Amino acid sequence: MKKIILAMSVGALFSTMTQASEWGYIGENGPKHWGHVSKICETGKNQSPINLTDTVTSELKPLAVDYQGEVTSLTNNGHTLQATVTGHNTLTVDGKHFELKQFHFHTPSENLIKSHQYPLEAHFVNQDGDGNLAVIAVMFDIGAANPALALLAQKLPEKGDAVPVSFPVKDLLPATQKYYRFNGSLTTPPCSEGVRWFVMKQAKTLSTQQENELTSAMGHNNRPVQARNARVVLDEK
Repeated sequence: MKKIILAMSVGALFSTMTQASEWGYIGENGPKHWGHVSKICETGKNQSPINLTDTVTSELKPLAVDYQGEVTSLTNNGHTLQATVTGHNTLTVDGKHFELKQFHFHTPSENLIKSHQYPLEAHFVNQDGDGNLAVIAVMFDIGAANPALALLAQKLPEKGDAVPVSFPVKDLLPATQKYYRFNGSLTTPPCSEGVRWFVMKQAKTLSTQQENELTSAMGHNNRPVQARNARVVLDEK
């Protein structure tokens, strides 16, 4: 039953993540009121995002990320800028094979690393054959302009529109794959739990201009950090 619910949640996520009029990031539709859209957003005990502090060092296996495909388009669905991908893009973890379905952005970052919030966070949403989700989160900090983001930002789509774009998916991943791991949820309604989270330790860079352009297109679309409760955050050596 949990897998069925999660699979249904994925369907909602990929179809603009529930009706735009039902939830948002400010006012009466903001995160404090998402429980009216999906009860688990309010009552869940393993909600995302979180502040990654007091981590536990562990012998985590390297992530087997094999993103060989291309980004083909960028859509503004009213909540985020979401990229469509094609080709062979897989993640293998816990003996399971996941396929990259899409990636999208949040400004500023949703997860915090040791209480530090980054100006941008990308979520690479992977799904296995049973509907289970694994999300790779990549942080971006102010620095040199990012060539891949420059291609994305050549013509940012207006709300409800999509624009073509083309570059390798792997160009948005950091060079090293050290990561933090925890169990969490979708960060947007329906906030379904049972999601494997992998937050990369190494951040990519973006320029101040790129940050301003992406924020202008999306607004502040970060859900506040949620209670960690009894969860453990694993820290790869």
